[in-house]
This record gives sequence, C-alpha cells and structure tokens, in this order.
Amino acid sequence: MTTLTKDRILDELKRIAAPDGRGNIVSAGLISDIVIEGGEVTFALSADPARLKTMEQLQTVVEQAVKRLPGVSKARVVLTAERQPGRAAQPASPAPGAQPGAAPQSRAVAVPGITHLIAVASGKGGVGKSTTAINLALGLKSLGLRVAVLDADVYGPSMPKLFGLTGRPEASTADGKRMKPMARYGVEVSSIGFLVDEDTPMIWRGPMVMSALTQLLREVEWSEADVMVIDMPPGTGDAQLTLAQQTPLSGAVIVSTPQDLALIDARKGLNMFRKVNVPLLGIVENMSYFTCTKCGERHDIFGHGGAKAEAERLGVPFLGEVPLDMDVRLRSDEGRPVAATAPESQHAAIYRDIARQVWAQLEGGNLRKPAPKISFD
Repeated sequence: MTTLTKDRILDELKRIAAPDGRGNIVSAGLISDIVIEGGEVTFALSADPARLKTMEQLQTVVEQAVKRLPGVSKARVVLTAERQPGRAAQPASPAPGAQPGAAPQSRAVAVPGITHLIAVASGKGGVGKSTTAINLALGLKSLGLRVAVLDADVYGPSMPKLFGLTGRPEASTADGKRMKPMARYGVEVSSIGFLVDEDTPMIWRGPMVMSALTQLLREVEWSEADVMVIDMPPGTGDAQLTLAQQTPLSGAVIVSTPQDLALIDARKGLNMFRKVNVPLLGIVENMSYFTCTKCGERHDIFGHGGAKAEAERLGVPFLGEVPLDMDVRLRSDEGRPVAATAPESQHAAIYRDIARQVWAQLEGGNLRKPAPKISFD
C-alpha cells in the first residue's frame, strides 16, 4: 500500500495546470501548508483576491484530485491571498499601533463577498466582549451597512443567546457540506452554539478548534457584507493567534473594564495584534461606571478612566465608555440586544457612536444612506 505523503500529494497536484497556463500549480508556488492527519488532508491554494470566483473553480478541481488518492478520506483546500491591509492601514505606512519592525502577515484567508473583517477581542473573559461585539454589529447595521457576525468563541459561544436564536442551520447544498447562516435583526450569524447542545462542554485541542472555526467561516453561504464582526475567544492563545494571522483582518477592537487587572490582560491582546500587524481600531471601556436608578448618583465600581489612559499611553483611539445598566443585561439575556430593541436609549447611542468611529477608520466615514430606525420591542 502506498504511504500518503506530502510528496505524493504534490506529485498529483503537478498534473494540474496553473491558471495563467505557465506550468503547474505546484511549480507556480500556489500550494503550501500541507497538513496530513490520518486520512484527512488540508492545504492552502494561493489566489488573487480579484479573481476569487475563478479560483473557487480551481479549488474544486484540486480538492477532487486529492480525494482520489489512495488513503485520503477527506480533503480541504483553503483559498489564501497575500494579506491586503484594510484602509485603516495602507501598505505605505505601518498599521496604527504596530511595533517598528513587526513581521508582516504573509498569508490570510480571503472570505468572498466580505469587504472588512474586524475582531472584537479581550485579554480575559468577563469584561463584556460578546455584548460589545453584538451591539457594535447592530450599531454598524443601523448606519445602513450590511453586517455579519462570526462567533469564534468556540469554548463559550454567546451569540445564539444574545441574538435569541435557536435551532440548527439549514444545509445550502445537497451534500450538506455547506450551510446557511442564521439571521436576526438583519444580521447573519454563524456560531458553534447552533451545532451543539448548550450544556455540552467543548473538550477540544487546538487543531480541532481551528478546524471548527474554518468550517464556521468558510463553509457558510454568507451574503455580501460590508463588515463581518468576529467575536474572538478571550485571551491570546493558539486560536486567537491563528485567526489573527490567517484571516485578513481590517482591524481589531479591544474591550476592557477600567480596573488594573483587566487592563493588564488587555495589553496582551493589544500586543498580539501588533505582532501580527493588525490595525488597532481602538479600545472600549466597558462597565465604565454605574448610575443609581433611584438617587442618580454615579458610582465607579471598577474604577474609571483606566482604558482611556491606556489608549492614550499606547497611541490608539479610545472609542468610548459604556456604563453598567440593568436593562442592557436583561435585554441581552432575553436575546433582545439594546442597540436593536431600544434604539433611542443612551446605550444604543453609545454603540452607534463607537460604530461610526470604527467605520470612519475603515472607510473614511463613507456611509450609505441610513436605514430607517425600527424598534423590535
């Protein structure tokens, strides 16, 4: 029996002509990152971002060729492209907040139809990252933009509950290999939470997590979108780093509370994005303060101003303060996010302002005509 090796795979791929007709796809340098795990083969196929539709046809041909090899039970071919920084960071100048001499990000997987991908991240859990992510997404939606959300927090997916979505995604192809995103409030959503029971623990190692994230991002029939908001896992582990390196992020938003303990971890998140040359769109100070509903007195429960001071120290934008509020918590628990269901509230206005600042960095503030305001109460 012939042993399945990288050389055997490359020999088969040499039979496929390169798109420009000059040699084959191997000699043209279009194949990289071959990984063999048992009978499963994963590798990257380089693509010109301007010709993704054409390259998708080649992707199918390449995948079928590898599947025919003895010993291959599954083949996954991922289209990649040389990283094109978002408009917040043009090639002629370093990304905002990037360290001098930081290594450039050489490859990033393109997502057809998605103009900008932005990460919402935190150095630790419990700071309101997911709540910020969904309300930022809905704030962008209220500006007249087409928005999608990827719940990349595999170990603790929050988007199904925050969006008030239940059930399983529908298959979009006869073979069941691709699925339709779920949707609510005019936003498409993909999450592992739609595929596993709420009480099921995700006891997965790194490779399984990355495989799941690849499926949630690549094997979903997304509609065209101006922005995809990615709710990142908390921390700076393998999943976070790989997503930052292999996804063409236009920028990242860091969420922190004002207290020193949270800011220590927020700095780690900031530095991770710096090292992979992802533009820093800014810092949000969540749970910034609490205003008593009875006496009107303001209380700085976790301190105040720490995130703003950190943003000034690091030279990155400070996007705003989001106060603690019981109504926001109740609406989140009920799957009725405040930015959609209470558009006239103080919090909705704060999230819209954060969204405007983020979009201004991505596209210079070039907005479509705002959609009419709709209350979902």
